[in-house]
Amino acid sequence: MAREQFELELRELRESLLRMAGLLESQIADAIDALRRRDRTLAEKVRREDQAMNESFRQIREQSMIVIATQQPVARDLRNLMAILYIASEVERMGDYAVRIARMTSTLCGLPDRTLRAEFGLMGELAIEQVHDILDALIEQDEPRARDVAARDDEIDRLYHRVFDDIIEEVAKGTDSDGALRAVTLMLVAHNLERIGDRVTNVAEDIVFLETGQVVELG
Repeated sequence: MAREQFELELRELRESLLRMAGLLESQIADAIDALRRRDRTLAEKVRREDQAMNESFRQIREQSMIVIATQQPVARDLRNLMAILYIASEVERMGDYAVRIARMTSTLCGLPDRTLRAEFGLMGELAIEQVHDILDALIEQDEPRARDVAARDDEIDRLYHRVFDDIIEEVAKGTDSDGALRAVTLMLVAHNLERIGDRVTNVAEDIVFLETGQVVELG
């Protein structure tokens, strides 16, 4: 009976994590869409959803601690619980990055409209794709796929460094009063997109740990 109860609680935790991850995927997609379209209303929606994300993480953390205390799991059972906790923490942090992008979008909406560099769209698409694929790897418990997703983070890093260098060069040449604020805001957007990719890599490492018991560095 104790074993059945543990498996039930573990299944409920996994389902809660997947719901949390689904919310994250929606948050990031909306944050990127709001940035592209300068949509302040959509950006505000992303910010409001942060409360639900934080509450989901709190519930997973508390329930995990209860299961550990009452069931005293060992070996793979404990590894399952710890992996859920680690991944939930990474998901919550990625949600924070989406919210920050939404805040930066609100700032950009108050500045003169200018064409957004293509790299931002590419970084956004790569981030959304990475998040989607790492969630699939989690659902399917697919360690090789998790490693493959982590390996694709290099492309986001490359775009980030290109954007950063180009914006610095533009600021050095610029003369308008809004240029500096816009540049700093865009650099923060790029930084948060790059950090989402880093957190995806962390989730990939957690999946490898879950499936093999090995602690690896995929970054």
